[in-house]
Amino acid sequence: MRTIGTLILLLCIFTAIVEGVPLQSADPDFRIVGYYKGDLKNYHGKIDFSRITHLNIAFINPDERGVFHPVPGLTALVARAHQHNVKVLAAIGGGKAPEYYSNLISQQQSTAFVKSIRGMMDNYGLDGIDVDLEGSLITADYANFIRKLSRAIKPSGLLTVAVASNNASKLDSATLSEFDFVNIMSYDKTGPWRPNDAGQHAPYTMAVEDLVFWKSKGLSRRKLNLGLPFYGYGFNSSISSMSYSKIINTYPGADRKDELKLDDGGMLYYNGIPLIQRKTTLALEEAGGVMVWQLAQDTVGKKSLLYNIKHVIQNYRP
Repeated sequence: MRTIGTLILLLCIFTAIVEGVPLQSADPDFRIVGYYKGDLKNYHGKIDFSRITHLNIAFINPDERGVFHPVPGLTALVARAHQHNVKVLAAIGGGKAPEYYSNLISQQQSTAFVKSIRGMMDNYGLDGIDVDLEGSLITADYANFIRKLSRAIKPSGLLTVAVASNNASKLDSATLSEFDFVNIMSYDKTGPWRPNDAGQHAPYTMAVEDLVFWKSKGLSRRKLNLGLPFYGYGFNSSISSMSYSKIINTYPGADRKDELKLDDGGMLYYNGIPLIQRKTTLALEEAGGVMVWQLAQDTVGKKSLLYNIKHVIQNYRP
């Protein structure tokens, strides 16, 4: 009977693989957080709901009064994601967030702004808010704003944050404890803005160091998501940046590499399949999930980075 049961199990696994049915992950609680920046009405082919657990919409920002205007396509997108048991969060801020955020999160305006954020979240049936305020926008009022936002959103919703290690000194442990999980932006170590520092902008060593660093801030591994880039940067070239999808469609065999010599003599650095797989394994061992920036830059099929992330997770055995 045991032999028959084993054969049935193997047959089920084989059938699932053939039919493309997702297999159970070795760690069912492991998160795959995908940021998406793009047209919310025409996202088909750019968002594979079967390969993510959380979808962060980048970016939903208010006007200078703190008012959120209608976001076309968001309601339908949220409904589609929920059909696949994917949680959807609005990411506010961003690397080029409006400077007036410093006023919105001030002691004088933060209460009204938090109310506005909660209203936007409820209006679209969102599952939470992801805060991506960086650099000068992590003001002296940031911690108090986060405390207010946490009280307004929890326990019915998630509150998460996108962080870079170079902003860490502005985030104390009490503020970090307010977040359900932390998305580590483990990339952009260098780029075209540093022409004399050419090289990999998201090396494996950076991923290792970032995880060690954020744990040293008192965060458990379960609260950390390791950021993975789906794009590359060019140096000494007319190409400043390029999505992973365009890279592999332009340069045959590029999916198995992480750097390329360009036709104009410059170099392009990115994360190909082997490096992404290695980082995913690292996250399985040392974190609670991975985070992707961003989904629209991926390709489809077995060369997809998201496909390979999911493949590593499904086949991981500690």
